[in-house]
Amino acid sequence: MKTPVFTGSAVALITPFTENGVDYPKLAELVEYHIANKTDAIVVCGTTGEPSTMPDPEHKAVMKFVIEKVAKRIPVIAGTGSNDTAHAIELSTYAEEIGADAVLFVAPYYNKTTQKGLIAHTEAVAKSIKIPMILYNIPGRTGGLGFSIETLKTLSKLPNIVGVKEASGDLAFAARVAEETNLALYAGNDDIIVPILSIGGQGVISVVANIMPEETHNICQKFFDGDVNGSKDDFLKILKLVRSLFIEVNPIPIKTAMNLMDFKVGPLRMPLCDMTEENLATLKSVLAEYGLLK
Repeated sequence: MKTPVFTGSAVALITPFTENGVDYPKLAELVEYHIANKTDAIVVCGTTGEPSTMPDPEHKAVMKFVIEKVAKRIPVIAGTGSNDTAHAIELSTYAEEIGADAVLFVAPYYNKTTQKGLIAHTEAVAKSIKIPMILYNIPGRTGGLGFSIETLKTLSKLPNIVGVKEASGDLAFAARVAEETNLALYAGNDDIIVPILSIGGQGVISVVANIMPEETHNICQKFFDGDVNGSKDDFLKILKLVRSLFIEVNPIPIKTAMNLMDFKVGPLRMPLCDMTEENLATLKSVLAEYGLLK
């Protein structure tokens, strides 16, 4: 297996907004919170960070801010995928210039492509940088386009393509990634952390870690330390909370939960919107059950 960028729990960090832009003091607080609470790596401008609503100058500024604030204490992985190859190259080369430890690279969305085009698109970006690239397989957000096993085998020949964030929800596919490729495997969904670890996964890129960083780290660390039952038990304990964070499209529930918990991370950006009253009541009930409401 290729050397993983990190092992354990990487938080898919939310971006705190004000009505006028990014709340940088709050972003700094969140970085320190995660480092203090055992988060193993930070993903900035991933799906949960709402980068699709960020103009390029803001996207770049947020990546730079987090990288500088972390100051190499833990790895920072920058979301730089795009459905425009030239744009993805621009974001990825910038991430490398400002000190990102790796990039997270989603398959192109909307215009999609064929597997041949997906290989060409990904290779073009990988060859433009020297830092590691983690491929992000999430067909639900890319019009059904995912990285096939054969495509992953081809792409893994490039030295800096080192891992896969597997968020298809298909454990049989994830097992094939572990079996047939040399790529580090990460759970892309919080409801499959231990199943992914059980087939050789290196950890998770996590939404729930925004509010339970130490608990998510511990699930992984216990597994790595050989306490499989302890890892499993901790994982099962958070599943109800995890499900509540996906009753509407991510990151609506996690950002709502953080505001209910008094993190004061500000609004979502359109087209994301407030939760329905019914789902909000469900989320509040679950947070209260876990003792997370202020």
